[in-house]
Amino acid sequence: MHNRLKQFLAAENISQSQFADEIGVARASVSHILAGRNRPGFEFIESMLLHYPALNSEWLITGKGKMYKEATTVHSAPDFSALEKVPELPLAPAPSSPQALPEQHVAIESNSLDNKPKKVEKQKNISKILIFYDDNSFIEVK
Repeated sequence: MHNRLKQFLAAENISQSQFADEIGVARASVSHILAGRNRPGFEFIESMLLHYPALNSEWLITGKGKMYKEATTVHSAPDFSALEKVPELPLAPAPSSPQALPEQHVAIESNSLDNKPKKVEKQKNISKILIFYDDNSFIEVK
């Protein structure tokens, strides 16, 4: 893999130190990998692929294929017509002040301000969702 990394640096025309700074690893790490003393870890490869999205991960890891991904073709927008339609829900007026909120909402807010770590014993399920609109109305989905 160190030979492929050397090829990549040459193709990008960047130095070892520029490359290390770009992907956020120690310069010595890149030097050790290029010398063949160390193998790159998952974080190294992940950071490299995130910073160079055109790089072909299969080529980098296994040496198969081309160094760079093929040019991607533009795909048409996905067709969502087959998905189930969500029924329209009636709009409810938005409360004018925080005092107008039901007590359970206030209790949830006060609990969210508590910075103490909590041990979760069982999985929590969603009981309702509030959707707020820019015209100050909202809906409650249970």
